[in-house]
Amino acid sequence: MATKSQCFYWGLLLLLSLFVVHSTPTPHAYIVYLGRKRHDDPKLTSNHHLQVLTNVFASKEDAKQSMLYSYKHSFSGFSAILNSTQAAILAKRKGVISVFKSKMLNPQTTRSWDFLGLSLTRSQGQSTPAQLAYGDDIVVGVIDSGVWPESQSFQEETGIKPIPSTWRGICEKGERFNPKMDCNRKLIGARYYLKGFETDYGSISSSEIKSPRDFSGHGTHTASTAVGSIARGVSFPGGLAKGTARGGAPKARLAVYKACWGDPERSYGFRCSEADLVKAFDDALSDGVHVLSVSLGSRPPTRKFFDSGTAIGSFHAMQVGVSVVFPAGNDGPESGLVTNVQPWSICVAASSIDRTFSTKVVVQGNFTVVGESFSFIGAPITGRLANAVSYFNKGICSEEFRNVSKKATAGKILLCFSTIGPIYLEEAIDAAKNISAAALIFVEPSPKPEGPDVFPTVRLDLIQGIKLRDYQLQFEDKPFTKIGPTKTLIGKTLAPRVAYFSSRGPSSVDPDILKPDLTAPGLNILAAWPTETPPTLTKKDKRTVQWNFLSGTSMSCPHVSGIVALLKSSHPTWSPAAIRSALMTTASTKDNSNDNIFSEGTFENSDAFDIGAGHVEPLKAMDPGLVYDMTTKDNILFLCNIGYSPEQIQALLLPCPGPDIISCPKQRKSNSNLNYPSITISNLNCTVTIQRTVRNVGLSKFAVYLPSIVKPDGVEVVVWPRVLFFSWFREEITYYVTFIPQKKSRGRYDFGEIVWSDGFHKVRSPLVVCVNTISISTSSADQDYNHHDDQMLIGGV
Repeated sequence: MATKSQCFYWGLLLLLSLFVVHSTPTPHAYIVYLGRKRHDDPKLTSNHHLQVLTNVFASKEDAKQSMLYSYKHSFSGFSAILNSTQAAILAKRKGVISVFKSKMLNPQTTRSWDFLGLSLTRSQGQSTPAQLAYGDDIVVGVIDSGVWPESQSFQEETGIKPIPSTWRGICEKGERFNPKMDCNRKLIGARYYLKGFETDYGSISSSEIKSPRDFSGHGTHTASTAVGSIARGVSFPGGLAKGTARGGAPKARLAVYKACWGDPERSYGFRCSEADLVKAFDDALSDGVHVLSVSLGSRPPTRKFFDSGTAIGSFHAMQVGVSVVFPAGNDGPESGLVTNVQPWSICVAASSIDRTFSTKVVVQGNFTVVGESFSFIGAPITGRLANAVSYFNKGICSEEFRNVSKKATAGKILLCFSTIGPIYLEEAIDAAKNISAAALIFVEPSPKPEGPDVFPTVRLDLIQGIKLRDYQLQFEDKPFTKIGPTKTLIGKTLAPRVAYFSSRGPSSVDPDILKPDLTAPGLNILAAWPTETPPTLTKKDKRTVQWNFLSGTSMSCPHVSGIVALLKSSHPTWSPAAIRSALMTTASTKDNSNDNIFSEGTFENSDAFDIGAGHVEPLKAMDPGLVYDMTTKDNILFLCNIGYSPEQIQALLLPCPGPDIISCPKQRKSNSNLNYPSITISNLNCTVTIQRTVRNVGLSKFAVYLPSIVKPDGVEVVVWPRVLFFSWFREEITYYVTFIPQKKSRGRYDFGEIVWSDGFHKVRSPLVVCVNTISISTSSADQDYNHHDDQMLIGGV
């Protein structure tokens, strides 16, 4: 029998236990990936998913409530609300490839197609312009923030053919979206996905629209860029960039998958739940799209391939012959931050076109500098030019450094330098507003106009900015200054130039595969826009526009998607790898002055980490001569090399004819041997031989190709055989490239190329080699390399 003291002790413990808070892991949206689907019946696949999920719940009913999506049409997996303990248990189950948290992904025009050589008028040797000849049999899926269906870009053109018979998709009804009114033979599919977003945020922005209808503008802009119908005489307000707007494949059909929603924490802008994104991939592949344009990506660090929704979706797309195009990211110009680096998709950097928006700044009627702006439309703005030191301590244009003892009179034109502080444009705009300035002159090393301004702003480079400052200092009083009007100039600037924000290589996941693959227009692109969304995405902006400027690799991505649609239509039997090869091997490394493409941000000539194989050349890609294709064997080798077991690989790949037995080499090998159009060796410490296989796709089955080689610095390059003979009986040939290090170095990349030519075609492969012939233990006194470069490049890798 217990004593009184023992009873008191146990009673106290019981009482205390009532007040103890037991911490439980926080639930989150997780994605559980199971590889390829095992059943053709989606119901059976869903039942299997529920069965797997029930293992970590008390009842089947609880598991049902937890399930967000069953990915059952094109591959196998599901997303569910789980805590970390449940996720860990599922990750250990047999048949599960990966379990990972659903992340939020972020977003990453009239002149650009003419700049790329895709004119609507006939050129020599063309019966019909490529944009009018191809595309009406192709469906391009765009996973983004939706569509504004009333835009001219999404209207049927006269004579449009019936919807392709292979199409199985739907137009989904929703708020302010009526399929009968808003879909047609151009916009043939529209769906939306919200469960993942609501799991993480609780609700969407009050301004958002629960349907495929776009609110943020990003999805409308990218869809218009990829496949928009021809719209003549369009421009930004004030006549800027006036011309004929159309997508890369204006005759192609559009299917929209809205997986991105307005961010409740901000007035505008948006985010995309990975759980929703993977479901969009699942439906799009089942619906019958031929190309997917996905202008989204996560910020570095990059995750393992099958811990990423975009990598999983694009892997299964590749297996069924669907090309997927992604942006490289907007984290440049630092090296090693490129995203979307999986080898089965296309990764696109951003560059400029030959169009500028020239804006004169005239002081005292006789001194002129020229910058760029979207603000000074119509009448110019006038006022007294004030240097930042007049109102801000140390001349730093930021409210934090405001000199309150100096009174500001309204109507001044404020001159700010980004390098003093340093400061961002947003800070300078706030500073200008707070002193009641009429306009802002913003000086930066590389002027970066990226779209409409919320405040009248002209951007100058440092040379022009310093000239202006020095001239202004000659006056005791603030000199009279006039800015504008802005004019559109075409062909007066060097282009393309790599956009400063475009993310650079090498890939941090697998540096033996070059990423980005190529570059395309992504700076100040004019495309369709929702009429209820202000062009600057700010509440104070009350303007309505039908066409708007945006910049980013999100804009370069749909440029390539449109071109891929043309290639797919003109070469329907080509695989996604063959299409990517045609784009890469015909890309250019020269600008419109035939000089090397310049890289903004690094202020030097671009290399393969900036532009991949080069700037896209659509017409040349139509007839590339040779292509580097990839087979199931290549994918097996790649998956083995990144650590997947034969059993896991078996679960990933679709069944194919022949022996269904997969084996991996005992030792992992470099992915340099993947049959990629570029050749990258990230660790050359001895002689290495790489092989590549090319297929002749030229009009003539009989062809002879000879190589020319530019060797990376300090590397001997030997190609064998020296001649490639193609015939009716020999369509594919394998050649070998031997790399021999000739210098002592550690961690420094150098670049070269191999170009195969038959006298008409030029099939170019970039060479990217990092020589590592000095061991890390070598004393610094004996190391024969530039220490600064070594640190920079090793950090990038």
